[in-house]
Amino acid sequence: MKLSRIFVAAVVTGAAMSAYAQQDKMTFFVTSVGKGNGADLGGLDGADAHCTALAKAAGAKAANWHAYLSTTLPGGDAGVNARERIGKGPWRNAKGVVVAKSVADLHGHANITKETALNEKGEMVKGRGDTPNEHDILKGSDPAGMYSTAGGDTNCGNWTKSGDGSAIVGHHDLQGLKDTRHMKSWNSSHGSRGCSQDQLKASGGAGLFYCFAGN
Repeated sequence: MKLSRIFVAAVVTGAAMSAYAQQDKMTFFVTSVGKGNGADLGGLDGADAHCTALAKAAGAKAANWHAYLSTTLPGGDAGVNARERIGKGPWRNAKGVVVAKSVADLHGHANITKETALNEKGEMVKGRGDTPNEHDILKGSDPAGMYSTAGGDTNCGNWTKSGDGSAIVGHHDLQGLKDTRHMKSWNSSHGSRGCSQDQLKASGGAGLFYCFAGN
């Protein structure tokens, strides 16, 4: 009996160490939780800090974390492009799976699906068909990862609003109400109904966003 317990304990410990070793190399994840105030993330700095805190708590070694979010200047002038904030790649999820080898690969042939877009704990994020649906990932970007030129509010006031407004979101599970390329986009599917936590939930979100470790 004692030997059996020792064997089971060794197996469990080995599995835990293996999982930790993978997370140690993690350079990409979807936040397991938002900041709790809708799309008001405290701007890009607040979003980056949230990525860093979650990654550190999960045991990731990478330290240079950035949220994949775009912003615009007043009047819709050129702002910050999400694709230029995240380094050169490659990027791996908490299980060690490569989701993209480079910036070009990320925006051309990204391996981002419900099965690979894991949170920092290595868990799948709820998508369409789950309760609640949380597949709306905050982005504020066009499909190329650039700030949007669509006009109007596309990033909830540069990630400082938690009331009226809108933000472009992507679908990490590549699913939507219609079978269109936009609904299958991980980074640019549609605008949110608003910027508050309740409004984000109403359209299938929870204020989550993507985090990448730069290099």
